[in-house]
Amino acid sequence: MKTLLTAALAAASLLFASPSFSQTPPNVLIVGQIAEPKSLDPAADTAVNDFRILVNLYDGLVRYKDGTLEVEPSLATSWTISDDGKVYTFKLREGVTFHDGTPFNAEAVKFNFDRMLKEDHPYHDTGPFPLAFFFSTVSEVKVIDDMTVEFDLSAPYAPFLSNLAYPTGLLISPEAVKEYGKDVGRHPSGTGAFKFVEWASNEKVVVEKNPDYWDGAPPLEAVVYRPITDANTRVAEMLAGGLDVMVEVPPDNLAQFRDDASFKVYEQAGPHLWFLILNTKDGPFANKEIRQAANYAINKQALVENVLQGTADVAAGPTPPAFAWAHDDSLEPYPYDPEKAKAMLKEAGYDGSEVTFYVTDGGSGMLNPTAMGTAIQADLEAVGMKVKIETYEWNTFLGKVNPGLEGKADMAEMAWMTNDPDTLPFLALRSEAFPDKGGFNSGYYSNPKVDELLEKARQSTDQAERAKLYKEMQQIVHDDAPWVFVANWKQNAVTSAAVENFKLQPSFFLMLQKVSKP
Repeated sequence: MKTLLTAALAAASLLFASPSFSQTPPNVLIVGQIAEPKSLDPAADTAVNDFRILVNLYDGLVRYKDGTLEVEPSLATSWTISDDGKVYTFKLREGVTFHDGTPFNAEAVKFNFDRMLKEDHPYHDTGPFPLAFFFSTVSEVKVIDDMTVEFDLSAPYAPFLSNLAYPTGLLISPEAVKEYGKDVGRHPSGTGAFKFVEWASNEKVVVEKNPDYWDGAPPLEAVVYRPITDANTRVAEMLAGGLDVMVEVPPDNLAQFRDDASFKVYEQAGPHLWFLILNTKDGPFANKEIRQAANYAINKQALVENVLQGTADVAAGPTPPAFAWAHDDSLEPYPYDPEKAKAMLKEAGYDGSEVTFYVTDGGSGMLNPTAMGTAIQADLEAVGMKVKIETYEWNTFLGKVNPGLEGKADMAEMAWMTNDPDTLPFLALRSEAFPDKGGFNSGYYSNPKVDELLEKARQSTDQAERAKLYKEMQQIVHDDAPWVFVANWKQNAVTSAAVENFKLQPSFFLMLQKVSKP
């Protein structure tokens, strides 16, 4: 084992130094990541890039069933929900230990959630924990006995189990937190299929097989995650044989990999939405007809076929089709109809005033945002809307968009990847989600009926009832057009032909527990 790991580390170093090096070590998977991880502490992470590592190091009480967003047991073997939907009681899996030898039990579960949620917890200062709001309804975590833990909620909260399966709900060793404090993200200890070995900054993260994994030891001896931020460099390394797996392949290169028997290409729709936030508070888009006109004016089919080269589908509304049970299949995308858009603008009294459009040069899930922005500008100008683009680097862009568009811009690009149909509308379409109230409703959309439907949907534990409420919400939001609904991305990856049992997941996570490379 140590010999294999030494080989993996040596090979990873060679690979990093030389794109022409084309021999990846046997039974060791080399993964090309899109960026350096920020942290390997699940409570502190927000990026899908980091989640792709975390889900192989850690487990949660529950997890997403393979190939779905449905929840199944993991470190909890079963659970019950009280009739009022406010008490969840979990029976825990016996005989599991964290990688550092700490026993997994109810006290460890309580430690993880109290650390995130209680400001007076002795290790709360190891944060910040930006996604702790996923569990904001948790009022108390109680240890019933060594292998039973209870969550008391302040109100019924239907997405609770789904959020437990999200990486924010992954469980870290309490002893690791106590030992490393704020630096625990560099010293991860979970219960997962792989154990942490090394993190060399801007070079590699190395993990090794956990032979005692409760769900069966993985076939791979080790995985080396390499951050390669430039997409062209990732492609070159993949073609040269320096990588076994590459995620987020640029549309231009997919055909090249498809035509080469040395590679396998994977694509799958996931819960992703690319859209334009429209400022409904001031400027032209305060008028519903002008917002609808913008939806008719933009040739979304051309965007997904030409700019995104078929790696996405046209979006019909605020809920991605990947949420099959909650998606309204009767909803049709706004058709491309520039003549109708012109007529609607004239009828609405649009005075030809310039529209300011925030565009980003990159970012999580943003696909090809600069080219998308330019094409959208051309479509809107073709129907008589003068559009001024302002382009910003991703973090600067978020610093402008998230506080709200009022007085600054009329529209902005945005993309979300979520785990539950509640998340995006609750955080970005409710009246109580305006930026000054801590939400992401940067366009200030407000409809009391939508607010009511979303509140009811998150409190119902009956999935059929939730689905009915979400579908009604989608119809209203589609008509109100607070956004231009553009695209649902089909995630992709490419592997070498030697890699077996690789699958994409609708969660966008990279699950490597069953992958092999003979």
